[in-house]
Amino acid sequence: MTTYRPLPEGRRARIAVLDDYMGVAHRLADWSALERRADVTFLHHPIPTDRLIAELAPYDAICLMRERTDMPGHVLRGLPDLKAIAATGRRNRTLDTKTAAELGIPVMTTDGSGNGIYATVELAWGLILGLLRHIPAESAAMRDGAWQTRLGNALYGRTLGLVGLGRLGSRMAHVAQAFGMNVIAWSPNLTAERAADGGAVHTDKETLFRTADVVSLHLVLAETTKGIVGAEDLGRMKPGAILINTSRGPLVDHDALIAALSEGHIAGAGIDVYDIEPLPTDAAIRTTPGTLLTPHLGYSVQETFESFYRQTVENLEAWLDGAPQRLASPE
Repeated sequence: MTTYRPLPEGRRARIAVLDDYMGVAHRLADWSALERRADVTFLHHPIPTDRLIAELAPYDAICLMRERTDMPGHVLRGLPDLKAIAATGRRNRTLDTKTAAELGIPVMTTDGSGNGIYATVELAWGLILGLLRHIPAESAAMRDGAWQTRLGNALYGRTLGLVGLGRLGSRMAHVAQAFGMNVIAWSPNLTAERAADGGAVHTDKETLFRTADVVSLHLVLAETTKGIVGAEDLGRMKPGAILINTSRGPLVDHDALIAALSEGHIAGAGIDVYDIEPLPTDAAIRTTPGTLLTPHLGYSVQETFESFYRQTVENLEAWLDGAPQRLASPE
């Protein structure tokens, strides 16, 4: 039987809700029952890793929004009074669940993202349409009094290349078919049969980058996929093609992408995820031509956050009752 660190005695528990960048957590769930039992603090600023131990030392429990704040083992070991972690989502790559288990800290998760399950796919299509039809630039031009300043491109008859064909990649394929696009797909372990089931034609990596008009990434970040799109892949893309990344920043060689865009080798890139988040204000990608940038909005929709925070409150109440629930498996 797992032994957890004991609940605080003689005082109310202190809970910190991290990563509430937009200040919406308190209104998206009913925290009142929890607040009658504990002191809950909502933190709206990103905390640098070297400040985590100092800033989180006063708290008995912390709530993490999925992969926004890194919680490596050395940070957990530096928080001897931390007694519980409530993390959103089922998988949290930046949280050392193994060390948490060794320290007796229960890690509670949430079941999913409710009606926002495909929000990232929707954003990917927003980036595609925004780039191909020059929507941000045309909107800005309208405000300056201009009218029709550049010609866009249609989706019908073009080819979407999917790097990754899991749940989100397959959804991308189905939407592409509605637009009348051809869909091809590749990933390290994808087979022709699985590709067909997901609504795409299986191809090799070289052919995908050479023939696709739109390349969209839908892979999980791991040691085997880090940098899976490099300079050679970008070099194969058509001059008019665009790259979309709503998965994870490190999947793409950052410097190679900036070079391809700066040299005009590819027409554009729609990017929602970055190697370092929040993105530094002086990051080169902010001023690179041909980009449509969003600040990791993929799953950040009201429907998702309502589900996440409702279950977070449930988890914390269960922890205060001495029965933590929805426990993550140490990895």
